[in-house]
Amino acid sequence: MSKNAALKQRTAYLSIISNTTLVVLKLIVGIYVGAVSLISEALHSGVDLIAALIAFWAVRKSVTPPDMEHDYGHGKYENLSAAVEAVLIVAAALGIVYEAVDKFHESAVPETLSYGIAIMVFSIIINFFVSHRLIVVAKKTGSQALEADGLHLRADIWTSVGVLTGLVLMQVTGWAWLDPVIAIFVAGIIFRAGWRMIVESTMQLTDASLPEEEEMRIRKIIESVPEVKGCHCLRTRRSGSYKLLDVHVLFDGTMHLSQVHAICDELEQLIRKEFGTFDIMIHPEPAGYHDVETKVSLYEESQADGGPQKA
Repeated sequence: MSKNAALKQRTAYLSIISNTTLVVLKLIVGIYVGAVSLISEALHSGVDLIAALIAFWAVRKSVTPPDMEHDYGHGKYENLSAAVEAVLIVAAALGIVYEAVDKFHESAVPETLSYGIAIMVFSIIINFFVSHRLIVVAKKTGSQALEADGLHLRADIWTSVGVLTGLVLMQVTGWAWLDPVIAIFVAGIIFRAGWRMIVESTMQLTDASLPEEEEMRIRKIIESVPEVKGCHCLRTRRSGSYKLLDVHVLFDGTMHLSQVHAICDELEQLIRKEFGTFDIMIHPEPAGYHDVETKVSLYEESQADGGPQKA
């Protein structure tokens, strides 16, 4: 197992431990105090725990080497886990709203709110350190699953701050209606985070291209090599923390094949040095051999040649 793979697994395990602890504590205190806002926070942390377990599974699965059924590896499992986490988050938000609306008719302020205030302070501190660690490791290893988990916990910090503020106000003012209002506020933040993740994970699962800035940097790297006469039809996508590209690179038609091959190897090394793990396929062409191709022209050509034949 590589160092990055081991680091990702250790970090995902840290998230599981912290979320398990917070779910148990928030649920116990929430039921004891009788505050729907605390129970909604326990539910939120419960979703984060499920997300952490999914992320842990996805990280372990994504580092599995390519096999006969997955020529490009298993990186998509990270994207799939992010999509599942997003759906769970949205479902949790809707559940919290349902419980909060049902709580509006109650007029009594929950007793022993100090216990709830204490657990929220503890939750904020724990999630601050764990989310920071998750995001740092995610950026270092390029793990979408860890990044999604870290962003969940970071959002949880703000919802915890909102719940903490509301509990303090309830204790000071005696306004019972603040309890369901806080819960709905938490649900809104959770729903927003979940919806963003659904959009992002859908883009990854449908093989969206890398950001335009990254593709421009790749083009500059390719065209910086003196022997290269140009490039076109650059196509990119992601599979978890794994990036893939194919590109047509133009060379002098009189160059020896071995020299062209050596330059292609150099281009691959330059791109990986800049971007890290990358599956690269370079199609060398003699400059001026035919009209410049584009992504669209290649697609149209493949549709014309490989489409179903009508009788």
